[in-house]
Amino acid sequence: MSTPSSFCAIDFGTSNSAVAVPDAAGAMRLIELEPGQRTMPTAVFYFAEGRHDADGPPRAFGRAAVAAYVDGHDGRLMRSMKSILGSPLIDQTTDVGGGRGARYSDIVAGYLKRLRRLAGEPARAVLGRPVFFVDGEPERDAAAQAQLETCARAAGFHEVHFQYEPIAAAFDFEQQATREQLVLVADIGGGTSDFSIVRVGPERMQRLARRDDILASHGVHIAGTDFDRHIELAGLLPEFGYRATGPSGREVPSGIYFDLATWHLINTCYAPLRVAEWRGMKQWFSDVRQHARLMTVLEERLGHELAARAEGAKIAVSGGADTTVDLGHVEPGLVLPLSERLAVDALRADLDRIISTAHETVALAGLQADQIDALYFTGGSTGLRLLVDGMAAGFPAAARVTGDRFASVATGLGLHAQRLFGASTV
Repeated sequence: MSTPSSFCAIDFGTSNSAVAVPDAAGAMRLIELEPGQRTMPTAVFYFAEGRHDADGPPRAFGRAAVAAYVDGHDGRLMRSMKSILGSPLIDQTTDVGGGRGARYSDIVAGYLKRLRRLAGEPARAVLGRPVFFVDGEPERDAAAQAQLETCARAAGFHEVHFQYEPIAAAFDFEQQATREQLVLVADIGGGTSDFSIVRVGPERMQRLARRDDILASHGVHIAGTDFDRHIELAGLLPEFGYRATGPSGREVPSGIYFDLATWHLINTCYAPLRVAEWRGMKQWFSDVRQHARLMTVLEERLGHELAARAEGAKIAVSGGADTTVDLGHVEPGLVLPLSERLAVDALRADLDRIISTAHETVALAGLQADQIDALYFTGGSTGLRLLVDGMAAGFPAAARVTGDRFASVATGLGLHAQRLFGASTV
């Protein structure tokens, strides 16, 4: 646990989270959330067995949560929790194993409480937020921020402020700026792709009020988890019957496959009535091996592992190489090829939409592409070469700068928190 401090900054990400706190000299630093790691997967595993303690049901967080799931412990793995904000699910209770239930809001609050404890239990926090939690629905977007604030207060924070994640990333970029520049920040994470046009420079760094330097912000609710879903649907699930045609000429119903490719819906596929329904649908499949594989996934609860293999395949092809996906845990000897071309085809619509959103952001600022001095890439999904190259091609005059994909936002949020709470003692 870090030295107690009066405030912190939290990058609560869809896939990974990070925390910044002031050091003894008042400068901000990212803390170690797990041994040797400044970021931690946004993941919670609820164990089916064990007693409640003062913090609630028995749980593991971060890499320990993922390991508990991979090691086959009985329980429930929760990921992509941020995607629930702004939806009716936040107030619902979900089965977490062992006859226990947990409200989604309590799951989010429990994770934030873990981060707060690692930060030394400060009372005040700056939290990052995407430009849009929910696209095109301002009321739901406002509700999402309010829900996150409620969860943060339930975790023990008394004062909560928010800053847009791409703007925080601009603050991080600004530390290396030697002159005034217009930077297009591309923060492409697990759940959202967010963009901001920010005027940065060494003479502007210490200003707390930076509203005039933010020329435009825009975003779209498409990012890494969508890439994973499309890779799974296009590259893996056809071998389980997705879009297959049965003996009668009818296509196998696709709903189960869309749910298997969506993290927070995977557990709905294991409902006894749903499993029984699909057990009786063997006649829908021309290739009965596909039905057998699907039933193995449903009966042995392998959906999250299948999604993890899809994510790994995405990472493997992100640099431009073909790969293979080992699905021997479903069927001995089952290995599927995944080409870069298939990945490109599967992701093309999403990549085009993200790149289009970047250009829309420039237009909202009243600028032309050639007026952008630099592109600053941050967020885990900027490791996808296809996306970064495609975006950079539209801004040939701009310098291409890559920040710390997993820590730039947290660093920038820390700088904002330092300016906001700087008069406080640490």
